[in-house]
Amino acid sequence: MSSDLSSLVHWILFLPLGAAALQALLLRRQGAIASWLSVGAAFIGAGLALRILLTSEADVRWHAEIARLGDISLGVGYLVDAHARLMLFVVTFVGALIHLFSVGYMADDDARGRFFAGLSVFMFSILGIVVADNLLMTFVFWELVGFSSYMLIAHYFDRDYAAAASRKAFVVNRVGDLGFILGLAFCLSRFGTLQFEELRALSPAGGWPFALGALLACGFIGKSAQFPLHVWLTDAMAGPTPVSALIHAATMVVAGVYFMARIFFLIDPSLLQIVAVSGAGMAALGGLCALAQTDIKKSLAYSTLAHLGIMACALGLGRPELALLHMAMHAFFKATLFLGAGSVIHGCHHEQDMLRMGGLLRRMPVTAAAFIAASLSNCAVPFLAGWYSKDAIIEAAFRSGRAAEAALLSVAAVATCLYSARMIRLVFLGAPASEEASHAHESPWTMSLPLIVLGLGYSLFGGLLAAAMIPASSLASVAEPLRAMAFHATAPATLVGLAALALGAFALKFYAVEPGRDALRDRLPGLYAALERRWMDGLYRWYVDSVQRRVAELIAFLDLLLVNGLAVRWVAAGVPALLGFLAGRVFHGGQTRAYAAWTAAGVIFIAWILITR
Repeated sequence: MSSDLSSLVHWILFLPLGAAALQALLLRRQGAIASWLSVGAAFIGAGLALRILLTSEADVRWHAEIARLGDISLGVGYLVDAHARLMLFVVTFVGALIHLFSVGYMADDDARGRFFAGLSVFMFSILGIVVADNLLMTFVFWELVGFSSYMLIAHYFDRDYAAAASRKAFVVNRVGDLGFILGLAFCLSRFGTLQFEELRALSPAGGWPFALGALLACGFIGKSAQFPLHVWLTDAMAGPTPVSALIHAATMVVAGVYFMARIFFLIDPSLLQIVAVSGAGMAALGGLCALAQTDIKKSLAYSTLAHLGIMACALGLGRPELALLHMAMHAFFKATLFLGAGSVIHGCHHEQDMLRMGGLLRRMPVTAAAFIAASLSNCAVPFLAGWYSKDAIIEAAFRSGRAAEAALLSVAAVATCLYSARMIRLVFLGAPASEEASHAHESPWTMSLPLIVLGLGYSLFGGLLAAAMIPASSLASVAEPLRAMAFHATAPATLVGLAALALGAFALKFYAVEPGRDALRDRLPGLYAALERRWMDGLYRWYVDSVQRRVAELIAFLDLLLVNGLAVRWVAAGVPALLGFLAGRVFHGGQTRAYAAWTAAGVIFIAWILITR
């Protein structure tokens, strides 16, 4: 049975790679064929992943050694356990629907072939992370995810802001990945293996070193946009909207959360406390900053930062199963929100400023219904998908006695309802604020169908469907929170949620101003400016200009003085020049008698060596 399932994993992993190869070699100018080939591969992978999710009770294992260094074995393989089964389904299912959405969204793009090839490469890369059975294979696919993300963000490479955003995402992620690769080296030198199961079996008596978990967590900080490496995520919205939905909401950014759950047994408890506080702070900050964004995609990007912080806090609280559960629920409703934003942008002739929208409820009813449903799930309305996981994490913080984390998560919950109500009011209600909004139209079926499935299906009933469909033996602790969601009326998380929803209803009234105006900016300009300002970008800019550049200039000066000046011109150039001059005078004088003498001396020397041996 395990071999049969491993063959299914082969197909799931390599179908996107095969599609990308065909697109790159044969279909670069055949955009329509390339797009449907990519969509077909994605839907076949989703079907196979669903089969593994519903039928597999045992872990899927497969491994092949590719190199051996002494006692150290390096190879590639699969470990599809409960966590991997859930992530595998989320990535393939949400990814397939986003592929279908992209068919309509990118219909007029001349570079469709390149775009869909990039999507397929990304799917191959992220699936490699999901099924990897060791840290080395995880790192290789981790870097492939970074490369494919760079390509997709820079799809509009002829636009300066897109090119700059792709470079920023690539560089910032490499900062985190430096710690990741150092963690691999530390683990290999200390324990002699990178296999997840072998590491789990070791269980050192003194506990796992703090440095090991901290170094590996650097990859999580970069990929999942955690403080202080969160600055790349909002700029990455420069890519096409389906890219934002696939990479920066549903799959790539949660790869770090999945990785931390995968290596959770390696993490020192003191590091988990830091992760919990940092994650809760990121959740509150991201939710508040979303209130001061006028670009619909950037507001959703800050929302993603908030939810990534919530997942990180769940990890820090020692509840990786809750982090993975929220990862799945978040993928459903956040992908819907990004796709809904893409549909709005498409219908409003590529307008992204929410202050220039309004009145789209009547002009785009399907998009509006899906977006509002996903927003309600985002706000954790009881019995919708987001409620099952988000309120469970807030409740876990209260029950653990972690007052700071619980307070910050409560701020994030309130902010979520505020910015969600603001978006609904500015985009779908009231009167149109521009000519583009007045002539908005509903999107084609390739864009509407994913919105209906994700928004009106999984965003509303994802938690209930998962609890009913997933057998207890399949996901074990991951599915358990779904069955344990029976909060009583006075539970702290319930009270926080009700207060947040009440404030969200107030926000609908608060933002009911004339079209093209932002009530918060009008009434509290100082607060709005503080939330709008990108403080960490300013800090990094100061560091680069005032510190790093000065250090680089000093190193360049020393390089010119010592290396180029002393070593090259005096030592490396002067000494060899002197020796060459002397050798020329001695050995190359142009005299036949001298050449014969040196040849005879060389023959005698070689003969002496051979005789004495």
